[in-house]
Amino acid sequence: MPASLNGRTVLVIGRPSGIARAVALSIRKAGGSVVVAGRDQQALAAAYDDPAIRAERVDLTDEASIAALAERLGRVDHVVSTASARARGAVGDLDHDTVLMSFSVKVVGPMFLAKHFAPRMPADGSFVLFSGSSARKPAAGMLAVGATNAAVDVVTRTLAVELAPIRVNAISPGTVDTGAYDGLGEARKAELFTARQAGNPARRIGNSDDIADAVMFALTNTFMTGVSLSIDGGEPLV
Repeated sequence: MPASLNGRTVLVIGRPSGIARAVALSIRKAGGSVVVAGRDQQALAAAYDDPAIRAERVDLTDEASIAALAERLGRVDHVVSTASARARGAVGDLDHDTVLMSFSVKVVGPMFLAKHFAPRMPADGSFVLFSGSSARKPAAGMLAVGATNAAVDVVTRTLAVELAPIRVNAISPGTVDTGAYDGLGEARKAELFTARQAGNPARRIGNSDDIADAVMFALTNTFMTGVSLSIDGGEPLV
């Protein structure tokens, strides 16, 4: 790891499991203090047994909620937003509100995180957003997801210029086993994972620690900004 996070406070937005949890625990191992935030503050608080991990509530679809969180927290050194809203489906099946929710949570929300948190951050602070491999590899049923992720990549690059020297980067995962696919059922999930594992150059499915390691790199590498870091096993290459 290029640098520690000793004495730094990192806001991690997302669910109390999967990638967000792995990120929060990695930050603690690196010496940082963590504020975890999401819609369900009670579930977040129950997910961690560490006094240096504080749980807060925020709704990324509500600017007032974001502004209130920034006011409560004051200065933070880094902000990581892993939040997303699922919008899978063929174009003929997409619902207007579902598509808008996807953009609101993953694209518009981070814009307002930047608006309200950047003025409270040090010059060597950073934002880490989340994109996804569907921005680079079109697939049937992933139109809204891919469009949302591509928009995140644009937001990342533009904020990196506008907020400089505060750094802004994105992590762009491929297929990662975080529990997000459990709703398919064991048989369909296994079938999907087997096909994608055989088809990507890394020949395996990712896990939460793979992504958390990339987040740590983005947080601590002070010469990287405006980058969407692909952690996807080479999935878009084939």
